[in-house]
Amino acid sequence: MQYVQSKIRDFSLTQEELENFHQKGYLGPFTLYEPEEMKFLWEQERINLLDRSKAVYQDEDAVSGATNISNYDRHLDVDFFAEHICRPEIVNRVSSILGPDVLCWRSEFFPKYPGDEGTDWHQADTFANASGSPQIVWPKGSEDFGGTITVWTAFTEATIDNGCLQFIPSTHRTMFYDEEKGMHYDPEMLNSIDKGGTKRGFFGYDYRQLKVDPDWSPDEAKSVSMVLRPGQFIIFWSTLMHASHPHRGKTKEMRLGFVSRYVPTSVKIYPDTEVVTEYGGSIGLEKYGAVLVSGENKFTHNRIVEHTTRGKPFNKVVDFLF
Repeated sequence: MQYVQSKIRDFSLTQEELENFHQKGYLGPFTLYEPEEMKFLWEQERINLLDRSKAVYQDEDAVSGATNISNYDRHLDVDFFAEHICRPEIVNRVSSILGPDVLCWRSEFFPKYPGDEGTDWHQADTFANASGSPQIVWPKGSEDFGGTITVWTAFTEATIDNGCLQFIPSTHRTMFYDEEKGMHYDPEMLNSIDKGGTKRGFFGYDYRQLKVDPDWSPDEAKSVSMVLRPGQFIIFWSTLMHASHPHRGKTKEMRLGFVSRYVPTSVKIYPDTEVVTEYGGSIGLEKYGAVLVSGENKFTHNRIVEHTTRGKPFNKVVDFLF
């Protein structure tokens, strides 16, 4: 159960970078692809995404509507994304934070079109906020830990005008939201909620329903905007307070981010869950599996898939474990 990583350049974080990450909750941007390279790659790969014949989620509800859930885990059937989540530029840095044994448990796309609202301020610890059930659970004894490491890669320009990410630094160690409360999904809320003069929503949910203190509001005066060039990525804890600007429509081009999420192998993924229902869709997990991207897996509590790209083994990983 050993992942064999190529002996290329080591992109591990320096001690200074690691301390900076733990203090702020995020780090970057880092360049993975040059802008013209990213533009070429996306023009090519967006065509491959249209073929869902090998996608792990074929549920009609998941793929029929414009719900984000239909965008999950295309790294499990499209070669480019399979390679992307394992790039040493990403994995070396993530394993510097999480330790040597690391799984990629989800990937997803975040498009923002002209006129789209900003994503509301939020945090994610167990990812139970929308589905109602914890999707990741850290082992006992890790009460001070939680969430996932998110790697957000810009596939297009990400600017303030077209909806780049926003962070409130150093908010990742306190949860201001209670995910166990759950939220009510209402597609009518899309592009309709005004918060402090800015349209902000959460894909058909209102994140205010999860506030621990109903009278509390994020201090946006402390926020920073993550402007990224195509091909750059940012690393952050999912428990960090984060949001995005609205797409102001000054350009007709969408803003697109591709997210890969990582946890140590000790974390339980989708425990006691067979179907995930959120964002107005459902997906069955029969073909789902996490991908070992670094180190080895000494546990049997997660489904692990053998990862192949371009017809050749890419990860040395065991078969499904149930």
